[in-house]
Amino acid sequence: MYVLKVRPRDSMRSFHFSSKEEIQPGEFVVIPSEGGGQLAEVEPESSVIKESLKNKILPEILRKADEKDRKVFEDKEEKEKEAYEFCKSKIKERGLPMKLLKVLFFLDGQKSIFYFTAEGRIDFRDLVKDLARKYRMRIEMRQIGVRDETKILGGYGICGRPLCCFSFLKKFEPVSLQTAKDQNLNVNPTKISGVCGRLVCCLNYEEGTIGRLYIDQDEDDLIQYDEEQIESEGEEIPEVLTDLDDK
Repeated sequence: MYVLKVRPRDSMRSFHFSSKEEIQPGEFVVIPSEGGGQLAEVEPESSVIKESLKNKILPEILRKADEKDRKVFEDKEEKEKEAYEFCKSKIKERGLPMKLLKVLFFLDGQKSIFYFTAEGRIDFRDLVKDLARKYRMRIEMRQIGVRDETKILGGYGICGRPLCCFSFLKKFEPVSLQTAKDQNLNVNPTKISGVCGRLVCCLNYEEGTIGRLYIDQDEDDLIQYDEEQIESEGEEIPEVLTDLDDK
């Protein structure tokens, strides 16, 4: 088995997969994903890392992508963009208090997922009927939290680098206010919160150190903040799923 480093087309993250055949950097493969498959480009990888992963259990690619595969995925991306715009227009038309983030069509054309955020529960039954009527497939509306929203949309942190959740983190770990206190950081929401509004994930990386060099430690700059408010900011309800078939 060969070890491949691949990066999906719509992601900054790279992953390692196994393959029964050697595939050169710059070529494309189809990897397993929630939608039935995803197109990914093979990237260069050092022989040292390949050797270290050779005896590890890695997910296997589905196949090497050919021109037909690339055309199928290009068409799917176009349909997802069109569905995104159509859904946004219907959300506005119906005055629904929700923010559409992403649309995923399955390769078999039988199902699609519409990711969105909202402050609470949304009655989107009429919206689902609009979508099912147009696309003639199973429609799933999936509500996600603010951290997952940032993970999908991406951006840059106060360090100037791409957000960790967008570039390499595979799952979120709880971050507590005590972690910031242990690093002698000012309890300043503008400096220890990420673009998602939650405590920055990198507080966990720096636990046990004196804290970030780029955070001002000047006492005059300290902003009083309700600590109970920060600690009470839990995660959003991860998902609200509703599947309605067009009758």
